[in-house]
Amino acid sequence: MSAALRAGLTVPATLITNDPMEAKAFCAAQPTIYKPLHAGAYEAEGEPAGIWAAPVEAGGVDGAVSHSAHLFQAQVPKAADVRAVVVGEQVFSARITAPPGVVDWRAEYRSLTYEPVVCPEEMHGALARFLTAFGLDFGAFDFAVTADGGWWFLECNPNGQWAWLEDAAGLPITTAIADLLENGASQHE
Repeated sequence: MSAALRAGLTVPATLITNDPMEAKAFCAAQPTIYKPLHAGAYEAEGEPAGIWAAPVEAGGVDGAVSHSAHLFQAQVPKAADVRAVVVGEQVFSARITAPPGVVDWRAEYRSLTYEPVVCPEEMHGALARFLTAFGLDFGAFDFAVTADGGWWFLECNPNGQWAWLEDAAGLPITTAIADLLENGASQHE
């Protein structure tokens, strides 16, 4: 999160803690979501399942928080999500719209709509700075987008999924990755 801030991205207030009192205070200060730091894949009734980001209130925080680190984040009043896949210097973005009330779009794969969108020009530099800080040429960034068009950084997956998005939004990501690999064009060499 601090690397995202240094790169110039807008980041919601975030707390990573295993202290229940810190977590309660954070949740009491604003609408908050809980996000797992790592969640292994599993199935429930033959369907992919996971521990998705979900709203949490101060009263829902108990001593179990002390058993491991937890990530709490101010809930962004989003209108949609965007996955921006950066390959070298190219940015491919798709707006992901979930049904009303869905906090984490991954929980509703079958009900999503996708639309290619143009990444705001001012974001290109921030995305490049973020990847450069880690020596990466690829990143799958997730953003919450507000009704006024603000892009709020949620995370960057350095090995994030993209093939489903290519098909759903018609983005030529595979070609860009193949070109990057074939041409060896790395900005970090």
